[in-house]
Amino acid sequence: MKFNTAILALAIGAFGIGVTEFAPMGMLPVIASDLGVSIPTAGLLVSAYAFGVLLCAPLMTLTTSRVPRRTLLIALMAIFTAGNLLAALSESYTTLLFARVLTSFCHGAFFGVGAVVAARLVPQDKRASAVAAMFMGLTIATVGGVPLATWAAEQFGWRTVFWAVAGLGVLAMVSLRLALPKLPADAGADMRAELRVLGRAPVLKALALTVIASSAMFTVFTYIAPILLTEAHASTSFVAWMLVIYGLGLTAGNWLGGRYADRSVDGTLIVTLASMVALLVLFSVGMHWPLQAAVLIFLWGITSFAVVPPLQMRVMAAAGDAPNLASAMNIGAFNLGNAVGAVVGGAVISAHLGYPAVALAGAVMAAFGLAFVLVLRPPRIKPADTSGLTATPAA
Repeated sequence: MKFNTAILALAIGAFGIGVTEFAPMGMLPVIASDLGVSIPTAGLLVSAYAFGVLLCAPLMTLTTSRVPRRTLLIALMAIFTAGNLLAALSESYTTLLFARVLTSFCHGAFFGVGAVVAARLVPQDKRASAVAAMFMGLTIATVGGVPLATWAAEQFGWRTVFWAVAGLGVLAMVSLRLALPKLPADAGADMRAELRVLGRAPVLKALALTVIASSAMFTVFTYIAPILLTEAHASTSFVAWMLVIYGLGLTAGNWLGGRYADRSVDGTLIVTLASMVALLVLFSVGMHWPLQAAVLIFLWGITSFAVVPPLQMRVMAAAGDAPNLASAMNIGAFNLGNAVGAVVGGAVISAHLGYPAVALAGAVMAAFGLAFVLVLRPPRIKPADTSGLTATPAA
């Protein structure tokens, strides 16, 4: 696909949102120390953001259907920028918590609307490539942006990171204004049809599975920095590099999950969730040694994101001819899993069971997901015909 400045502008926004969502996980020890709170309490900053996405993704999607697309995307990035500015100015935990919730308001709608806009900007046979190009910003955030934020927080303070991310928000707004053409709202949107889809049992089951699978990842990933600092006696720079390794695993897993989900949705889920169980059990032991931890983190990253394409495919197939709200709800489901995982991991830490038990708790969540697939497995699901539809990858 030819270089497209409009899609690049969307990718800048995706990059900023990816950094602001995941960066606190690498900064938890620094934030907790500076604000005088415990690691589990600091972990609620992750949960608060996730719950904000869960609640606001469907609301923003439904209530903004008549707003011109370029105007809406710029407005969403303005909310993003304001939330990060407030975080940078925060002097208390309560203010920072509120800032995280405010920032989350833009998340689901930006990815949902942005994916549709990206597909509109290119010929029909290039739509999937356009959406993938936009979400490359999110991938780059996990590989490079989050580790850089972890290092910067240690060197210059965590507020510096939020100042920088707010700057990305301004850059995204300017880029969207200059690069995006005027795009009208979707005149054919049917709010009632979209709402009816959420009452379908297959859709609800698909969303529930997304919550469980996502929680398995975030039970451990939320606390990856204190785990490595405490159990592997690692340096801050080592933690940053492990986040790079994890991000590379996510990228590889996303590609593999998409490739094999085209062959079998449930088969891919069974293999990846079973692999996640095994790897997290191994990580509960291997986290004590840097080399073993690095290998397991990379492999765990692969399984963590290999579940994303088949989960998205399952929701799209279940939603049928009204996929927009279901797709936005799937983003919310991923973030609910994010919040649940952070709470589960924090509860294990608060109970003084040790960081290895956090990995085992993640393995238990993955096992629940595996059992869910096996017990409630419907007749064989064929890959949905997505021509004319635009899936919203998870974030």
